[in-house]
Amino acid sequence: MKFSINQTELSNALAIVQKGVSTRSTLPILAGIYLEAHHDSIVFQTTDLDLSIQFTSTALVEEAGSAVLPGKLLVDIVKSLPDAAVHVSTDGETATITCDNSSFSIKGLSAQDWPGFPFVKTDQQISIPFETFSSMAKKVSNVVSRDDSRPILTGVLITLEGGVLKMVATDSYRLSVTQKTSDMGEGEFSAVISGTFVAELAALPKSGDDISIALAENQIVVSYRGTSFVNRRIEGKYPNYKQLLPSSHATRAVVDTAALAAAVKRAALLGSSGSSVRFSVSPEAQIITISSVRQDVGSTQEIVPAQVEGDPCEIAFNSSYVGEGLNSAPSDTIALELQGSMKPGIFKDTRSEDYLYLVMPVRLS
Repeated sequence: MKFSINQTELSNALAIVQKGVSTRSTLPILAGIYLEAHHDSIVFQTTDLDLSIQFTSTALVEEAGSAVLPGKLLVDIVKSLPDAAVHVSTDGETATITCDNSSFSIKGLSAQDWPGFPFVKTDQQISIPFETFSSMAKKVSNVVSRDDSRPILTGVLITLEGGVLKMVATDSYRLSVTQKTSDMGEGEFSAVISGTFVAELAALPKSGDDISIALAENQIVVSYRGTSFVNRRIEGKYPNYKQLLPSSHATRAVVDTAALAAAVKRAALLGSSGSSVRFSVSPEAQIITISSVRQDVGSTQEIVPAQVEGDPCEIAFNSSYVGEGLNSAPSDTIALELQGSMKPGIFKDTRSEDYLYLVMPVRLS
């Protein structure tokens, strides 16, 4: 195998596929990146047997062939090279990489041992403008559970129903829902996809292209700008989150999102990560008082102006959960709806119904 490619293009290709390189497998081949040169393109592949990634880039191919090179080492080498033409050639399982005055010779692995890229037959499929997908995914992907004992909660529920595209995530302490009216027709789609995988997809380079998501029996197939991803589908029934959403509220406060987020952040300084902060909502004074107390450290109190209607209410939340929800809010103002001190608080986008964030309360001290 022998080819030449610009350092920037090679680095970008490796940045995409390196997420599929295995770091814990007992199979050494899975720690490598598979390269196949033919015609005027290079195919890059990685897999950890759960996630497989394939990316194709144009290149000047002088000699067709394939090789498996150590993933982390290859990425580090290419990153260190100047922005110039990179020449890669192989002799058996040894690869030579040259660029300007730099030259590396590295040992590879047998391309014959590469497990290959899985090609699966899919049925349901949707195509979403990437910017829409990325924006929605970033609002929910950090809410998934990190506890593998309930795999279904480690995923994001993506549905298309009645012309509405929706993404939902919960870790049982909070719930995030975002939706967009879609012009993708009246077809239906429903799948639970790993939250980590969704976050990685959302971080891909932005473009005006669509991202395609297709379902097989137990796999997810995603295609975007010449890149294909195959990941395990999370099996199981997603919890009925709709039953958590109340149809009414006793107290509603509309407040500046940035001001409330800053007040919560300052109130949390006295405690450890995830400490509780108290919300005292006053319809009479038209304010929300944010406060926290920590024994042997001190206390803090901050007043945030708000448009309050309904009953006065005091409630406490995990500060980290509230902060993450407010940071994901899409508009300048947010509405906080409450039913009492021991029922969930709900943050809603005031401009539309495109964003909802529910947080379970903590006991008032």
